[in-house]
Amino acid sequence: MWEGSPSPDCRADSSLSPPPSRGEFPHTTTTSPGSVPTDLPACTVTVCSQASRQKPAATMPLFSSKQGDHEERRQGQNRPHATAVDDDDDDARQAPPDEHTRLLPNRVDSTPPRGMLTPDDPAVSPYNLWSIRILRYLTLLFTTITFAWWVVLLVSAFATPPGLHTRGSGFFAFSYTSLALASLLFTLVFFGVPSKAVRILAIVMAFLLLLDMILLLCVQQTRYEEGWVGIVSVIWVLLMSLWTLITDRAVKWGKEEEEERLTGRAETRRTLTEWLAVLLSTIGYSVMVVAVVLITLTIILRALDAGVAPPGKLYQVDNGKYRIHVYCHGNETDANGHKLPTVLFEAGERPFEEQLWSFADNAIKNGSISRYCFADRPGIAWSDTAPSPLSAGFAVDVLSEALAEAGEQGPWILASAGIGSLYSRVFSSRHGHEVKGLLLINPLHEDFLGAVARPGRGFLLWLRGIISPLGLDRLTGAIFRGRTNRDRIYGRASQQSGKFIFAQLQESLVADSFTKRDVRSSRQIQQRDTPLIVVSSGKEVKRSRAWEEKQRDLTELTDELRHWDIVNGAPHRVWETLEGRQQIEKRLRQLVQGG
Repeated sequence: MWEGSPSPDCRADSSLSPPPSRGEFPHTTTTSPGSVPTDLPACTVTVCSQASRQKPAATMPLFSSKQGDHEERRQGQNRPHATAVDDDDDDARQAPPDEHTRLLPNRVDSTPPRGMLTPDDPAVSPYNLWSIRILRYLTLLFTTITFAWWVVLLVSAFATPPGLHTRGSGFFAFSYTSLALASLLFTLVFFGVPSKAVRILAIVMAFLLLLDMILLLCVQQTRYEEGWVGIVSVIWVLLMSLWTLITDRAVKWGKEEEEERLTGRAETRRTLTEWLAVLLSTIGYSVMVVAVVLITLTIILRALDAGVAPPGKLYQVDNGKYRIHVYCHGNETDANGHKLPTVLFEAGERPFEEQLWSFADNAIKNGSISRYCFADRPGIAWSDTAPSPLSAGFAVDVLSEALAEAGEQGPWILASAGIGSLYSRVFSSRHGHEVKGLLLINPLHEDFLGAVARPGRGFLLWLRGIISPLGLDRLTGAIFRGRTNRDRIYGRASQQSGKFIFAQLQESLVADSFTKRDVRSSRQIQQRDTPLIVVSSGKEVKRSRAWEEKQRDLTELTDELRHWDIVNGAPHRVWETLEGRQQIEKRLRQLVQGG
């Protein structure tokens, strides 16, 4: 019975024998293919004989189920690298080594272990960690807060909100906030690409900012000028620099953790895009560190300049918001005890101490005048800056308040030059009974205020103010040109200070609006019997016909024009020539003596 169904004996014997194990044939005692043992049933002999004549192609289990087949099929589908290439790689790995076998595996071309991802897989990201995601959300929050504060400081330069007035320029607080905003933006843009260079630069920047904070807090003058706005700004940028350091270090740790978990090792190579990101972030933070170094040196200069005492006294004005510097010198009476008018000087485009101080002292020595006073306008020399906007009328109000605090009551002879003549005209109209004479030195007509208020000029002043904390011109002047602290306060380098630039910006913002309105109103209420003398620049009159016409118009401010002098060859600063100084001093003597 070689074919067909087995005999009953075969079925009986097969039911008594245990089933074979998976992948194995039933055990026999046959020693050779041709021999048939006598202790096996005929069916067993038949199976063995057929098995001996057939070469098995594959080992098949005798017991299987659909569920097991499904599990094996599903596992095969879930293997991402179960391909023919993997089979070849397995065969290659099992092959005996020869002279072509690599001693070290190729880390770039080799496939990762089963169950691992490649380093370039998007799933390998530090954002998988909730702690890294929280750091990014906090960075976004800090960036939003910093941007809001930056906008507030930007607006305060043009219209100061209540409580945000700084007695300094306000440009230092704006610069610190800009640094904090730039640092946070760089952190967000290059968040997923940590860099050791950035961490080192962040440490250097934090150290310098800590030094800035100490200088601002320890030096009384800088602490007073910056106020709580500047102090909060420097503390905030210090905290943000430390936050950048913490964030970059945490992202580096998270990146390594995820690479080890998902790829089996921490990745040390970078793509071209990552190297470009590292380069850009390093350049950006290097620029910020250089800026902080320059700001620190400028603050040191400010601390040194704070040791110079003003010649006069500082008086609180506008409910104690800021101070105005007032200086008076000379005798109020003559040799016979008669009270003489005090000459109240108003400087032009530069501080009085640089322009007319020496001239006023010489006039007292020569006996031309007996006493003079001057007050620095807000933001100039020793005076604090005022809140914005600041028109000529506002400046005259605080001048009157400061003179009253100083106990100076007149009578006054008003002597002013350039744009300062506008302030003297407003003061004369509001104190007409105290003003005994007007001396205008090459005065600026109100119709020329449009040039002062040009948008381009205002933008350049604002831009100069923004970069003024870097101290590029002040530092080079102090190091290479021998500029002293007095030069920086009221001398030839005073126009480089943030306070002076801010004062000019305030003047430019309202020159063609509020200031022009104040000056035109003063012309209508000016007392007509006030003695008036006008001294004009010969060069300016010769250069511009319009300037000559406006000078002639100013001679009609009152009905008591005493003299209109045109000093030939004299520039805009008429007193810089000998003839100009002599002419001005002569006219002052006539006004003081009532001639």
